[in-house]
Amino acid sequence: MKAYSVDLRQKVIDAYNQQEGSQRQLAKRFRVSLTFIENLLKRYRTDGTVEPRAHGGGQVAKLSPEQEAVVADLVAENNDAILVELCDQLEQRVGVRISRATMGRYVQKLKLTRKKNSARNGARQRTSTTVAGRILA
Repeated sequence: MKAYSVDLRQKVIDAYNQQEGSQRQLAKRFRVSLTFIENLLKRYRTDGTVEPRAHGGGQVAKLSPEQEAVVADLVAENNDAILVELCDQLEQRVGVRISRATMGRYVQKLKLTRKKNSARNGARQRTSTTVAGRILA
């Protein structure tokens, strides 16, 4: 969820300082939660600011940019490898083990396409197809 604007935050503080209502009334008036009002007032009293806090961050990436480049090289070299094989090859090259799902996300993130080798599927390819007893060429 996006942080409330500094303008709205300042209006809430000003309304509270001018005693225009209780915290509950201000929450209804500005259409925010009571918890938001409480936390905003607490932050204003302790830090003297109404600015939203910086985002706390997320999970650290499993692979560095250099290792992502290795993934791109692996896909380019062995285009018909399955994700598990790519994971094994990555572990052999850089010593980092990632799951099949993580490899799939990296392949998507790098916008790499993997195509199966059509030579493997030679038995499946037919020159004619049978539909309801008729042969189509």
